Formats: sequence, C-alpha cells, structure tokens
Amino acid sequence: MNVGRPAPRAAAAYASQDGYAPELLYATFNQDYGCFAIGTQTGFRIFNSDPYKEKMRREFKDGGIGIVAMLYRSNYLAFVGGGRNPRFPPNKVMLWDDASSKIIAELEFRSDVLNVQLQRDRIVVVLRNKCIVCSLEAKPRHLHAFETADNDRGAMAISGASDAGILAFPGRQKGHIQIVDLHSCISLATLQDPAAAAAAAAVSPRLAPSAQRTRTQSRGSFSLDPAAAMLPAATSTSPPAAAATAAVHPTNINIIAAHATAISALAISADGTMVASASEKGTLIRIFDTMSGRLVHELRRGVDRADIYSIAFSPDNTRLCVSSDKGTVHIFNLDSKDPAAQQSLSKSASPAPASASASASASAAGNRQSNLKFMKDLLPKYFSSEWSFAHFRVANEVRCICGFGNERNSVIVLCADGTAQKYSFDSYRGNCVREWYRKFI
Repeated sequence: MNVGRPAPRAAAAYASQDGYAPELLYATFNQDYGCFAIGTQTGFRIFNSDPYKEKMRREFKDGGIGIVAMLYRSNYLAFVGGGRNPRFPPNKVMLWDDASSKIIAELEFRSDVLNVQLQRDRIVVVLRNKCIVCSLEAKPRHLHAFETADNDRGAMAISGASDAGILAFPGRQKGHIQIVDLHSCISLATLQDPAAAAAAAAVSPRLAPSAQRTRTQSRGSFSLDPAAAMLPAATSTSPPAAAATAAVHPTNINIIAAHATAISALAISADGTMVASASEKGTLIRIFDTMSGRLVHELRRGVDRADIYSIAFSPDNTRLCVSSDKGTVHIFNLDSKDPAAQQSLSKSASPAPASASASASASAAGNRQSNLKFMKDLLPKYFSSEWSFAHFRVANEVRCICGFGNERNSVIVLCADGTAQKYSFDSYRGNCVREWYRKFI
C-alpha cells in the first residue's frame, strides 16, 4: 500500500485525516502475511505480524523508501525511492541484501516504478503501461514484458507458493485481466536458441521440493533454507538491456473480461488457482479460476463507490478479506464445505445491510444473501449478490491493508495512521473483536 500517493479521488479526504502518519510511505505484507515491512521518509523497518514484534530497522541519512518488497523471510528486499527526499530514483528498482547491508543489483526503467513483487527466482515490476519480469540474481536478466492498459495504481499479483508461477495484471483493454503461467513462458533469450525453445515449450519447469522455505532468523535478518537457490553476493550491476522494449512470446496466457471499469486491485491465491479482482467502482469482488477463466464467486462489498486498497486470500483458500477507503474490512467465505458455512445454512443469517433488503439468507458458502435471490431472473443482479459474513471498521477509519493472521479466524490490519491491529471473528455469527492495537511508527 503506497500511503504517500492516494488515489486522486481520495486524496483530498485522506489529507484531512488527523490520524495520518506523515513519515509512513508504504506498507506491505510478505508472501504468507507472517511479517510486514514499511517504507519511511528515512528508511525501512520489518515486523513480525503475529505475535507483533519489530525485527529490524534501517535508517538512511540521504532519503526515503517509497516501495519495499519482501522475499518471504529472507535477507533480500527490493526498494524504490520515495518521499520528500527519495534515496533512489523513482524509475529504479534496487535489490538490497540486508546480510551485507548494501545494494547488490539494480534495474532501471524509462518511467516510474509503481509496484514491485519478488518471487524466489523472479522480480516483477509494474510501470504505468507495462508489466516486466526479470530474473532474481546478481545480474538480473530481462525475461518478459507485457503491455497493459493505464495502470496508475500498479495493480499486479503473483502466487506466493514457491512452486507456483501464476502472474496476474491488467489487460490491454479496460477491465480485463491477463493471467500468465511464468513456468510455461518462453523468454526472449530462450527464443534465440531454437533447441532451447523447443525444450521449454515441451516442459514447464518447477522448483524442486528442496526449495521450500524455512523460518529461521538471525540477528534481525531473515534467512532461507540453504538448499533454495539464492542470489550470490555481488556488487551493484548495470540494468538489463532493453528492459522496457524486448519482445516476449508466452505459451500460456489467459485474458479475462472481469469488469466494465479499470482494474484497481488484484490478488492471487497462494497455489495460483484463483485470482480475485476489484474495479475502480469498488462494489464487487470477482474471483476467477486462473486456468479456465471461469467466474467462481461474485462478492459484494457494498453499494457505494469505494477505493479497494487490498484483497487477500487465506492460506487455505477458504476465505477472502477486502479493505477499502470506507475504513472497513470485509471477510467472505469461499468454501461451501466449511463448517461455518454449514452452520450458517442451518440457521437464519443475520440481516443484510439496510440498503440491500429487509432480510437475508445464507449462500452455499455461508455469506449473506438476499431472500429474493430466487427471483434473480426477474430482479436486478444486485439481489443475487453475496455479502460478507463478517466485517469490522478499523479504529480512526483510515485507509488500510489486510491479511490473515496465524489463527484461522483472525485478520491483521496495517493502517495509514501507523498502527497494526489484530481482529478475530466468529465463524458462525460473524462477530468481530479487536484483540490488540500497536503503533509501529
């Protein structure tokens, strides 16, 4: 979440919030929500999510960090400069090795970087009209470049599991999503060798089981299983040539017409089987199967327009949480076999929002639904929507991002006022309780 550059429509309202933390520029979870990182006007910090604990901080004398990306719990991070006095140019991605406390590689682009994500062997960079994939090594190689519609929010998601390589980003047309299986893509370098190209097309490489991560930590830095291939220590290197213009020929790409308006937020389940999206309108969350493009769920956040700041799948893919500029977090069930869903079906569900209908029933997944759903062919589509089975409003009602906690029925929220909050929720009644509230900046 880039708290330093809110969406234009929300900027005026956001600037007037008394709880805004001016030193906070960016906040993000790692791949499993187990820890989070923040970028500030003077450096960056890393925290354990639950239990909450600051693990490390680095202060720089010469500028701020506007974007920070974590690689699980390893000592490698990616930075983009930001704030009043950026430490790095906004068109460069800097790869930082915290074990040696230095930059070991950099990538330069022709326009400002809007988002960065790390996977075990890849760096994914979002520009306004491109999504670029490079290798994660001491001398990064340009692998793929995909054109997109205007994407000033930097919407992009990549599967968190180390053996999955599913990438989602906006398509060339407004409201479309492109889904790419990076394991089946043939890069420009491979295409220059016909034999290698044929082999790559026939086989989709996967990471070996030995590359699974461990959670060992040492002196404020994070480390991985030595069996996992990681970057060798190296000095800064020049950026990959022609990073913004090289061609790519993917062998497996799906295009999904998800919304009528531009994509504002994306999330992919850890195993890469589902993608969730929201548009600039912010009223509906749609979930698709990444392989077939089939619509799996259509979930309603509300009826009023909203900016969606984050979408997150639970580790077991049975729930989804969504945060917006309304200061609320909504939690949806995705699994009809969930005991909570079965319990909801056997009882009268709690009433839907007053603006929806006078009463509501439970859907097969346990979410709230209008009692008039049986007339869906005659009534507007609104009446067949599913609403969250649980929701809560964060303290101070500031913009925030959310992720799931260690306990299955818990959510961790990072807020623009510099606070981290943990909420637990009742699977059956949807009641939510704040368990703790911490100030991290």
